[in-house]
Amino acid sequence: MSMDFNLFMNDIVQQARKEIVAAGYMELKTPEEVEDVLTKQGTTLVMVNSVCGCAGGIARPAAAHAIHYDKRPDQLVTVFAGQDKEATARAREMFTGYPPSSPSFALLKDGKLLTMVERHEIEGHDPMSVVGKLQAAFDEYCEEV
Repeated sequence: MSMDFNLFMNDIVQQARKEIVAAGYMELKTPEEVEDVLTKQGTTLVMVNSVCGCAGGIARPAAAHAIHYDKRPDQLVTVFAGQDKEATARAREMFTGYPPSSPSFALLKDGKLLTMVERHEIEGHDPMSVVGKLQAAFDEYCEEV
């Protein structure tokens, strides 16, 4: 039995993209899109997506659930580590003081980083604990909707 690895990975990548877009996040696929969106006025939550198990089992479900809250960011966006490499690299340039981490979440306001939820705060944790971290950041930095 033979399996085409690229075809297999394409299915996984497409499913990961669909999940986060269905949750209400806009994909940023180019450095220019990242620059345009992340420097806008207001709060922006960036989900750094990936194909790892903790992204699919913890981070994406947390991203989808956390936004159903009284306070939330003005913009919800995602970059895909390992896929949209230049866009991810540009986003990470804005995450000063934090090493590259995927999956992860960054909360920015007016283009300035406020806080991050890094992979080590996601991997090995349950989705609701990640939701709690995100919503605590929303309480501190976001306006009521």
